[in-house]
Amino acid sequence: MNYELFMGEALAEARNAIAAGERPNAAVAVVDEAMVVRAHDRVIESNDPTAHAVVVALRETARKLGRERLADATIFTTVEPCVMCIGALLESDVAALVFAMPNATEGAAGSVIQLAQHPDLQRRIRVVSGIRRDEAEELLAGVPAIA
Repeated sequence: MNYELFMGEALAEARNAIAAGERPNAAVAVVDEAMVVRAHDRVIESNDPTAHAVVVALRETARKLGRERLADATIFTTVEPCVMCIGALLESDVAALVFAMPNATEGAAGSVIQLAQHPDLQRRIRVVSGIRRDEAEELLAGVPAIA
């Protein structure tokens, strides 16, 4: 799988998020080496605190594929997901998570807590981190904090 290519799509979607006044969090869902969905945070737009990029991508992917289990999907995201998003990934049976930069304050795939591969949970997600990290950090650094 071309991690660089798909992370590039997630970074492009993060730029769309910034243009829409959202945080630069974006996700891309890939199945059978084809991009199925691009999504970004829609928290502000929808007044929905659960409308994180990963959750939006999972919802749209499940709807597009017509199934709730996404065992053949890999999710690419610009920032390490939070506890809620890792929970959604686990419940969706997603095979893998690829993220660009760690989230030192809320990351649930190893930075703050490790839920993606927690030994006491029934499901686990393969995690790859650091893909195009410098670009993601540069993108985030140029964005003012959103309350």
